[in-house]
Amino acid sequence: MLRIVSVVVLLVLTGQAQATEAGWALLREGGHVVLIRNAMALGGVGEPNNFDIEKCATQRNLSDRGKQQARKIGALIAARAAPVERVLTSRYCVTRETARLAFDDAEDFAPLDPPTGDAAEDRAQIDAILAEIGDYSGSGNFILVTHLETIRALTGQAAREGEAVIVRPGGDNLHILARIIFN
Repeated sequence: MLRIVSVVVLLVLTGQAQATEAGWALLREGGHVVLIRNAMALGGVGEPNNFDIEKCATQRNLSDRGKQQARKIGALIAARAAPVERVLTSRYCVTRETARLAFDDAEDFAPLDPPTGDAAEDRAQIDAILAEIGDYSGSGNFILVTHLETIRALTGQAAREGEAVIVRPGGDNLHILARIIFN
């Protein structure tokens, strides 16, 4: 039994390493769009009841491990990828801090905030993100730091905390080309 579990774990880790290497190959080319889920945060998912977008003390924030993860994301992308041309982030502190620690600076972009649950508002958010991505034509990589719910709305798939998802536009959403896992 232990042997079977060991083989399964090895296969999963090998698959993740291959997926990560495919992602790095794309990012070395430049000109790609990358969704990054915020780094590891305190307090699970979802914001507290007293949430105020203007006050980080009322929001979930990065854990110490999340801060290290964000720095690692930035260092690895700087070392292994074409230059980062532009960084957008949601207005939430957990994404702003991820972007700041990884890339030093980022522009706030409200459509990257989590979906509201209102179908019309959520569609407008997705359309605004898709338009921003569609307008991008740079030779460096374009980074968008956002949330699990936003990545799921854009791609139909989840992402781990601190995971990079390299995407391309396609129809009403984005298609995933590769992933990079930062543990």
